[in-house]
Amino acid sequence: MAVSNKVLLVNADDFGFTRDVNEGIVEAHSNGILTSTTLMANGNAFEHAIELAKDTPELDIGCHLVLVGGNSVVQPSRPLPKDVKGLLTELVKGRIDVEGELDAQIRRIVDAGIQPSHLDTHKHTHLLPAVLRVVARLSAKYGIRWVRRPFDYPMHAGEAPLKRRLLGRTLGFLRPYFHNTLAAHGCRTTDHFAGFSITGYLRTNELVGLLEQLPMGSTEFMTHPGFCTEELRKARTRLKESRAEELRALTAPETRQAVQRLGIELGSYRRL
Repeated sequence: MAVSNKVLLVNADDFGFTRDVNEGIVEAHSNGILTSTTLMANGNAFEHAIELAKDTPELDIGCHLVLVGGNSVVQPSRPLPKDVKGLLTELVKGRIDVEGELDAQIRRIVDAGIQPSHLDTHKHTHLLPAVLRVVARLSAKYGIRWVRRPFDYPMHAGEAPLKRRLLGRTLGFLRPYFHNTLAAHGCRTTDHFAGFSITGYLRTNELVGLLEQLPMGSTEFMTHPGFCTEELRKARTRLKESRAEELRALTAPETRQAVQRLGIELGSYRRL
């Protein structure tokens, strides 16, 4: 998709993870620059997220497809692999039905009354060719044409660790296969993406700096806001206090002022 001006889609991952994360996402939308979120069908707070989504109709909703962490939607008593390494082992040994699992997750979201506008994956597992092919087929099957392209555009990532920045750049070798696969199934992506390298390290200064580097065209910015209460502190995730910091950054007056000063249009997949 080619856009002549600067359109920024600010997406929060992990809607449905915990109640405090859900409430932080809605706060970032209602009082900040957040425009969309992606919902985890296997999240512990899925029903709570559905309630909030119905009370917040302007919040654009997509699917955050999960193959790592939590339990299966197809077999609720069966844990999914704990990490990407475990998922790779399951894929090699043929012990996970990726298509059946992800199809069931989309159906659970649709059956709850949500019409998803975009797809992405927890831990970016659709960078794996076997997962990408399934995501592309399901995108076509359900008519959810927008799929995340998780390749950061070149930028100064502030406090992001060098190791993570280098990993983000290394993943660039997957771009040709990634985009060819999506194109073959009629999928669409934004022109640019940001947020991989800086996950867990986003503060107001970093966010304003990112906005100042925003390229022309459409850009999805991935975020992970939330309130950090006891519920989140007990959850299995490395992103805890950092979610509260991201929430502050997304709702800060300096952030809103930068969006206006730089002539950035806040958009969503629903409106593209």
